[in-house]
Parts: sequence; C-alpha cells; structure tokens
Amino acid sequence: MISDMLKVLVLFLGSLLFPATHAQAKQPQMLASLETTLSSSRHVLPHNADDVLKRLDLRLDAYPRDHEAQLLRGLVYFKSGKPKQALRELDDLLQQVPDFHLASLIRGDILLSRVVALKNIGKNRILSQLGSNHVAQLKALRLEVKLRLNSVRPRVGPFGHTQRRLPRQILKLGKSVEYAVLVEKSTHRLYVYQRQKNQPPKLVQNYYVSTGKKKGNKYTRGDLRTPEGVYFITSWIPKKKLPDKYGVGAFPLNYPNELDRHQGKTGYGIWLHGTESNYYSRPPLDSEGCMVLTNIDFNSLKKELHPGVTPVVIVKKIDWLTPKVWRQERDKVLTDLERWRHDWESLNVTRYLSHYSNDFWSQGYDLKSWSKRKRRIARNKSYQKIQLSDISLLAYPETVTGKKDIVVARFQQDYQSSNYQSDVQKRLYLKRSK
Repeated sequence: MISDMLKVLVLFLGSLLFPATHAQAKQPQMLASLETTLSSSRHVLPHNADDVLKRLDLRLDAYPRDHEAQLLRGLVYFKSGKPKQALRELDDLLQQVPDFHLASLIRGDILLSRVVALKNIGKNRILSQLGSNHVAQLKALRLEVKLRLNSVRPRVGPFGHTQRRLPRQILKLGKSVEYAVLVEKSTHRLYVYQRQKNQPPKLVQNYYVSTGKKKGNKYTRGDLRTPEGVYFITSWIPKKKLPDKYGVGAFPLNYPNELDRHQGKTGYGIWLHGTESNYYSRPPLDSEGCMVLTNIDFNSLKKELHPGVTPVVIVKKIDWLTPKVWRQERDKVLTDLERWRHDWESLNVTRYLSHYSNDFWSQGYDLKSWSKRKRRIARNKSYQKIQLSDISLLAYPETVTGKKDIVVARFQQDYQSSNYQSDVQKRLYLKRSK
C-alpha cells in the first residue's frame, strides 16, 4: 500500500453626537483603530480606497441589507478624507438599524474629530469616566471594528488579488449538498460555499460572526469555547420556541460528534443562531460556545441551511490552497476512498482490512473485533457489489490532531451481495498514515 494513503479511522452510519464647530478638514482623517488596521497595510488606504469601495458596492448590489458593507463604506470615506460622505453613509445605516451600537459609536467619533484629535475609537473624556464594565464593552467594540475592517483587506484568502484560493476544509460537496458553511475563528468570518457541477465550490457570501468567550478549541462542558472540527446541522428551532437571546432562530450542530466523544470531549448545545432583540450584533468573543450572527444575516442565510445535510466546518485558521494543490488534495482522497471500496467489493478481506487504522473504532468495535466480524461475514458470500454516490469530503483543522491528517467522507452507499442488500448514508473518518 502507498505509505501516505488515508486509512479509515472511524465509521459512522455610540452614541456621542457633537455639533460641528470647525470647518471640515480636507485632508484624510484618522482614528487610531483605523491606523492600526487599514493604513498600517501597504495594500489598503489611501491609494486603493476606490478599489475597496468598488468591492463593497458589489457586496451591496448582491445583498442590499449588507449593513457591514455600509459601515465599512463610511469608514473608508472617513479615512480617505471625505467625512461628509462618511456621515451620510452612517446616518443612512442608522436609519435602517438604529441598534447598531458600533455604527453609533463611530458616527460620534467622526463628529468629535472635528474639534479634538482622537487616539482610539470611543476614547474621549466622557467615555473615559465610565466604569470598568463599559471599558470592557469599548474594548470589545474596538476589536469588532478591527476584525470587520480586516475583512476587506486583500490577502491570501478568497479576496486576494494575486490568485484565487480555495479552502482545504471543503474538498468536495455531494449532489445533495447545495451549500457548506466554513467558520474561521481567528478572523470571526463565516463563509458560505455553494456546490458547482464539475467545478470547485464557489464562495457566495461571508459574514461577521461572534464565537465563544474563551479562545481555543472546546474540550469540556462549560469552558465557553467554540469547538473546531467537521459538524452537521441537526435541526431547526424557530424564534417562537426560543428565549430572546437566540434571536430569530437557531440551527443546532451535532457536537459532540463521533470523534469528539472518542476523544473524551464533553458539553452540548453548540448552535448557530441569531442575536437578542436589543442588539444589532454581539462582540467577537461573546457567546458560551455558539456561533452568533446578526438577525438580518441569519435570516439571509437560513434558507440555504438544511438539517441533516448542511456541513459546518469550524477552524481556527483556514488552509487556503491554490486551485492546483486543492485538486491534488481532493483527488488523493477520492483515490483512497475508491481503493477501499474496490478492495471491500473484491471479498479479499486481508486487502480490505489493510485500509483500517490500528486505532479504528466503530459503534463498539475496535480493529480486532471488526476484523473478526468482517472475515466471518465474507465467508458466507459468493459476491458483493458496492456503489458510492453523493460524496462529500471535508477536512479537519490541524489544531484538532496536531497534523492535517483527517478528512471526513460522507456518502450514500448502495450495497448488494448474495445474501444481503442495503442503501445507507455513511461517514468515514479517514486518517493519513505515517
């Protein structure tokens, strides 16, 4: 066998408003938080502000209720020395979503910048007198604006200028899977990919998302962390059946999944849900482990999500690959999956079992008991035919295993033999051998 082949690991069927007292300055303005994000990068403002604005316009054309894009337009206008346009943008935004606290705070800062130099968002004599709780809230808002601004910076990911990149975490979507969700915790972005016939999945939308209060991967109940791994939506819970804190609805995930339970992880109730009615959005690190969207974004996304079908892959950092490398990764896994199918169908049990890892387990079986069972079953068969269809391939993040070595294959399996037949959905956790 090829040494680096994948082996089966597990099988499972602001609001400060100040009047203007001086004429507007014509030169570009500065907020310290913008200085540390946009202007600190040679790729962004001021010389390519027009490019950023064009990309934000495209977002608004595709999704008119993209309030993040409108907020970013206001910030880009302000950073480009166009405070009047910035205020018009923010005024229009706040007419639509008056509870967008970050937009209110930035609007107040832009007005305040007419009379005093600002060192940071929300840093002024009035807010500096607030208690420690409000200081923490301001810190969270500053992090939120930094993360939102970073989302429009060209980089190696899907928005880079040099070459289109694809996520290793989504290698293939089966014909029944129209959309997949990919969450990157380090940037607090939620990406939506759509299956395309004979082409790699296409990025169709991305949103700001809040995650657990504590950084890192989830291991125990109550640790306030968002898990990392490959999950699936299990159900839909409408607003009328939920407390207000979950917003307009919720999609529970299958955490802990088979691998989580095998690794001894505990906890439950990891959902993708909306925001409570008093707020437009929540700070980046603010949940008990769930992923939280604004209600507007959640309503836009929910029609694409289907219980029992839609995968949700959660990672600290996405592995962005060139199209060539992405196809090579996909083809390697498909080749190994086909070898497993072929050797199983051949009734050569020794060759079939060579695909299984030493630490394999499945519903009470380990490799030894599984091997004994399969040899016994094969002795009573004269033939068997196995077909795999509707194949999805989803890669685990490196942080879960310490290596980029686990891929989840989910497919429909049509099995027929001389004495038995079945048609089932199956999940294999494939681990690359050393």
